[in-house]
Formats: sequence, C-alpha cells, structure tokens
Amino acid sequence: MAHNGAMNPRAVRSRLALPGFWILFGVISGIQIQVSMLSHHHSWVRVLSYQVLVWAVWIPASLAIAALVRRAPLAPPRAGAVLLHLALAIAFGVLHAALWVALVLWMRPYDFMNPSDFGRTFAWIAVSQMPLELLLYGLVVLAVHARAALASARERELRAAQLETSLAEARLHALEVQIQPHFLFNTLNAIGALVRTGKSAEAIGMIGGLSDLLRYALDRAGGTRVPLDEETGMLARYLDIQRLRFPDRLTSSIDVAPEAARAAVPVLLLQPLAENAIRHGIARSEAPGRVALKAFREGDTLRLEMFNSGRLDPARENGIGLSTTIARLEQLYGARQSFVLRQENGGVLASVTIPWSVAS
Repeated sequence: MAHNGAMNPRAVRSRLALPGFWILFGVISGIQIQVSMLSHHHSWVRVLSYQVLVWAVWIPASLAIAALVRRAPLAPPRAGAVLLHLALAIAFGVLHAALWVALVLWMRPYDFMNPSDFGRTFAWIAVSQMPLELLLYGLVVLAVHARAALASARERELRAAQLETSLAEARLHALEVQIQPHFLFNTLNAIGALVRTGKSAEAIGMIGGLSDLLRYALDRAGGTRVPLDEETGMLARYLDIQRLRFPDRLTSSIDVAPEAARAAVPVLLLQPLAENAIRHGIARSEAPGRVALKAFREGDTLRLEMFNSGRLDPARENGIGLSTTIARLEQLYGARQSFVLRQENGGVLASVTIPWSVAS
C-alpha cells in the first residue's frame, strides 16, 4: 500500500504540544520580567531568548520524566518511587539552576544589571527556584499519569464498543441461523407429504426450489443487507414452491415500486413473512387464498407489506418465524424500525418499516 509520508494531524499536534508549551512558558516568563523592568530598557530579544532557552530544557526533561514514570509510577504511591522521583527532582533543579546561571552569564540579558559571579548567583537561584522546580516536576508527573489514565479509559471504551459490536453480530448471526433450520424443516415436511401422496413431480420441483433457496442463504451467510430485488427474486421462488403444495388454493403477487427495488433490506427478511402468511392464512383453510407483497418508499423509510387472506390468529405473533424476524429488525435498526401485524381488508397484513438506504 502506498504511503505518502504525511502524518496524521492529531499526531502532529501531539508532538508539538510539549515543545510548544515550554516555549510559550518561556515567552510568558520573559514578557513578565521585561514588563517589570521596562525602565531599565533591556533588549526584548535577549530577555525573551534567554527565558525561552532557560525553560526549553524542560522539553527533554519532560520526556525523560515520562519515561521514568512508566518504569516507576507514582500511582498508587510507593515509598521507593516517591523517594526516587524526589531525589531526581532535586537533582534536576540543581542542574537547571547551573544552566540558568551559565546562560545569564553568557547572554547577559540584563546589561549593566547582569550578575557576574557564578557561585553567589547559582546559590540564590538554586534555593529560590527550587520550590518552582519541584512543583513543575510534580505537574509533569501528574500530566503523564493523567494522559495514561485517559488513554487507558479510551482503550477500555474501544474494547467495550468492539465487544458490543461482536456480541450484536453474534446475536444477529444466531437469529439468521435460527430461521434457516425452521424453514428447512417445514419444507422437508412438505416434500415428505407430497411423496406420501404420490406427487413425485411436485416433490422434485420443490426439492429444486429448496436447493435454490438454500444456495441463496449460504451464499449470503454472514451478510447483513441485500438489494430488495434479490429478496423478491427468492420470494418468488419460495412462492413457486408453495404453489406446488397448494396448486388450486394459492395465488400470489409481488408489487415493488421501481425505486424500492434497489433498497437495502436484511437478508432472508421476506421468506419468514411469506411462510407465516401461508402457514396461518392458506394452509388452515380449504378455500382459495392470496398472498401479496407490496414494497414502496415512504419518505426516509422503506415500507414492506405482506398480505394474506384469512383471519389473524393471536398465536401467530408468537411463532418462531415472526418472533425471530422482529428480533433481527430490533437488532439491526433499534427504535428506527417498526413491525405491525393486524387484521385488514378481509385478511392479515404484516407491515414492516425500516430506514431507507440503497444497497451497495
């Protein structure tokens, strides 16, 4: 894979944050000192440059402290680690004071007021600035621990989100697997009934249709959504199988709006709806019956309506096919979907509404 060498903007900001902070700290210190000594007319450039160099030494020092904190953390506090960091903070304060004096003697930012004696200046700076050095050391340690805690929290959130996604996918896959054996057993029972009644040609035709449907299910195993026209193609094949069972009693129709044909729908959504429609609306009646699918876009949603002649059976809502389909819809879309089963126009209507999206 090609790599153009460009860094992530977030990584660039992270790398610049540390030197930027200490350089800004030095600039602010220089401005404060210069403003307090305006009447002395010291050079702005030398005072600011001097202060930036004094505090820039904290850039490598902060990196070294961060590395040490990872080896000897102070949270939870332990006597050995506390003593180690305290000793190093004092040692660094002394070394920083020495550098501080060396720079002031070399750059002479304060002109005629500039100190000229190393020993006395070093002793004064080392003592007077030591509390600040210890405070800054502690703040660097605190920042390192805070950053580590934040990174750990983000990692936990990421792992939790990944786990939640994995669990959702596993649950969805389990629901899909639950549908397939249910449909398979029902169809095999129907084939057995045809064979027992001597309808071999119909049984062979049903086996061919079953093969097509199983191939469709297996080819899309693990997939979540497919174009609606693929689902309606398999629905038509399923209805062909059922007409072999009920040649004189079942009529069917599929009416899909042209725009809706490219909509994305969960794989194996329509077949359980049609199976329940036939099982409860056609198989239980000796009279001719009808199963009809209507699909159309409704604003930002896709509406699927599966109608069958007959009457609504309260037990129908608890069947494996419908309950599993409802569970899949809730898993995929949450509150953005709806499933309604009601008596309407002399039959039963199963209405599914899902968010509109186009299949890729």
